Amino acid sequence: MRDTISGGCKIVLIALVGLLIVGGAFFTGFGAGALLGPLSPAASSADFKPPIQLPAPTATPTVSLEPSEEEAEAFDLFWEVWHILEEQYYGDLPDEKGMTYGAIQGVLETLDDEYTAFSDPEVARILREDMSGSFEGIGAFVRMREDGRLMIVAPMEGQPAEAAGLRAGDVVLEADGLSLEGMNIYEAIQHIRGPEGTVVRLKVLREGVAEPFIVEVERAEIPMPTVEAEIRDDGLAYVRLYDFNSQANARLKEALEEVLDQGPRGLIFDLRNNPGGFLNEAVDVASQFIAEGTILVERFSDSTEQVYEAGPGGLALEVPMVVLVNAGSASASEIVAGALQDTGRATLIGETTFGKGSVQLVHSLRDGSELRVTIARWFTPDDRLIHGQGLEPDIVVEMTPEDMDADRDPQLDRAVEFLLNGQ
Repeated sequence: MRDTISGGCKIVLIALVGLLIVGGAFFTGFGAGALLGPLSPAASSADFKPPIQLPAPTATPTVSLEPSEEEAEAFDLFWEVWHILEEQYYGDLPDEKGMTYGAIQGVLETLDDEYTAFSDPEVARILREDMSGSFEGIGAFVRMREDGRLMIVAPMEGQPAEAAGLRAGDVVLEADGLSLEGMNIYEAIQHIRGPEGTVVRLKVLREGVAEPFIVEVERAEIPMPTVEAEIRDDGLAYVRLYDFNSQANARLKEALEEVLDQGPRGLIFDLRNNPGGFLNEAVDVASQFIAEGTILVERFSDSTEQVYEAGPGGLALEVPMVVLVNAGSASASEIVAGALQDTGRATLIGETTFGKGSVQLVHSLRDGSELRVTIARWFTPDDRLIHGQGLEPDIVVEMTPEDMDADRDPQLDRAVEFLLNGQ
């Protein structure tokens, strides 16, 4: 089976079928993405969700399982090395499956593309679970830093990670005494997540604290919220979208109908720490706010492209609007925010986004493992490449650790000021 994802930081969430875009942060349930607790190929948190039937990918290469004569000859060298190791190596060797997985990982490491990745059956199971709506873990968004260390992007409100005192920016060095350094994000998440009621001991490095320290977190079942919505006392509508799962647009429409019926003075659309998800959901969500025109352009390695246009029937086409973004806004979030910014439909407030702008095709392999292959990159309506750069907000407002400790939200405050005062 082949699925397509674009994205998703893995803030962490990943979808199983169809076009998916997930960023750099994941839900970790620590339990997408990837939550410790979901990576969406458009984006990433440490955890991800269930398959839905989507339109066929625009570019689906034919994969032949029969090696060519040249390939067969090249692999003779591999077997020659393996048999020498079997006969002469002083020490333990991996079994055939371990050897195969190791060979695959070695090839992928030569590509210099963190989003073209192989997941063994257990990790693949975690990713599928993350896209299902809930998971068991600690409830945090995580990403893998460039130095190979796992960082908490944000703990989920009201979940075990927050209750245990974990903060955005904390680096998780170990889980139950096992070093996470050098692991990929999926492997690290696998060691942090676990059954509800069990405790994981995390060794944490925090800026401003001289030595690493231990944080014990009791795992719980982590619900995967999709949409939060309310009418504020100042008459503004606030809608937060947590990820682009298979129900994102449907749940958003319900929320918009509810708040728009009350005639709000403006709309704050919060995409902070949203790691992404399904590509079609990103297009449908953007279409709730944009009446017509291009949402994104997807370009393939052969220079062909697919243009995605706004669909009909948007519910919030005229209400004054601000979009909140931060470094945890990835992939599908960047598609929506970029389209709203380029078309002049909304003002972006917050911090530069994650910068995940590639599309992956997901292959479900015969033993339950998965292979995600980067097949394209996407561009905003104004032909901006987001991959590796992110979106710069129209109004930059930082959120400091001191703000979070004091339960302040200067980004939300600035959005309110902008909508109420027009500047």
